[in-house]
Amino acid sequence: MPWAPGRSGNPRGRAPGSGKIDKLRAALSKELPEVLETLVAQAKAGDTGAIKLILERTVPALRPVDAPTVLNLPAEGGLADQGRAVLLALAAGQLPVNQATGILHAMAGLARLKELEELERRLAALEQRHESEIPRRSA
Repeated sequence: MPWAPGRSGNPRGRAPGSGKIDKLRAALSKELPEVLETLVAQAKAGDTGAIKLILERTVPALRPVDAPTVLNLPAEGGLADQGRAVLLALAAGQLPVNQATGILHAMAGLARLKELEELERRLAALEQRHESEIPRRSA
């Protein structure tokens, strides 16, 4: 008899621990302490493969980190002048590309915030002027 559309032929799903991986893990777990002891002994004896395996599985990989760079941006002028200073520092080799990119992205975000503040200020002024021009009706 075919199943009804939208109905599972196995509503309870697969029984936990019945998959191939679960069976393999269960079998290995019995031998794991002895395997680990052997692996550590091989690493201590100088087996580079064992050393590599232990380190790869236990020690997180180091990520490259840039050293902080001092950057003197012009206090006078606007964001465009400061952006030019970042590009000049990049071109002169004083600033890594990823740091220059991050600074320029931050400056772009700051420019958008300044635009929003200016729009809010102008809108508030327009609304205030519009309200003052409309004659008030008395009740």
